[in-house]
Amino acid sequence: MSESINKFSWKTLWKQRNTTLILVVGFLLSVCTLCTLPAFFDIIEKRNGTVLNDIVLQWLPAVNLSVPIFIVVWSMAVLMAVRCLQNPYTFTLFVWSFLFLTLSRIITISAVPLDAPRGLILLKDPLSNSFYRGPFITKDLFYSGHTSTQFIMFLCLQKRWEKALALCSTILIGVMVLIQHVHYTIDVVAAPLFAYLVFVLAKKIVDKAFSYSNK
Repeated sequence: MSESINKFSWKTLWKQRNTTLILVVGFLLSVCTLCTLPAFFDIIEKRNGTVLNDIVLQWLPAVNLSVPIFIVVWSMAVLMAVRCLQNPYTFTLFVWSFLFLTLSRIITISAVPLDAPRGLILLKDPLSNSFYRGPFITKDLFYSGHTSTQFIMFLCLQKRWEKALALCSTILIGVMVLIQHVHYTIDVVAAPLFAYLVFVLAKKIVDKAFSYSNK
């Protein structure tokens, strides 16, 4: 990413057709996709899946870590929101990365039907639970949305200390959802890989629009 793109201001963004279009389209698609999730999760909760024989989960005692998970997730979300408001490039990159992340999870969850791990302790998140307005979601398993979203933040944030913080939060969340038996090990291990792939795709699209507008 060139220094000139990185310093793109909101005033400059709205003056450029390409950057305005890529931001608005990405944002609207993200909102539309998120609105479909309650119906999608309702469908997957009603289907039968496979219970994996996870050696790591067998070794880990199940502990309720809903509160620390909530604190880490939403603290990082606030930091990401602040940086997005400050930098339109970061905002656009995160929007498209999150859009592709959500779409890819819809595909992988649909393709890999899994039942909840043995010993699952329901993850209570007042904000997320109020959005879905239904029973707890337990079968959105492959791959971990909590872990992959933290890794997307790591990739999108620019300052060294923020990237270090996001990387730590990725590891923490991955470990904690395993301890709570919310996910299988493969869900957590695969999450950063999928996050990186969708980030690369999003970055190509966003960089092209911003580079063109910068000429």
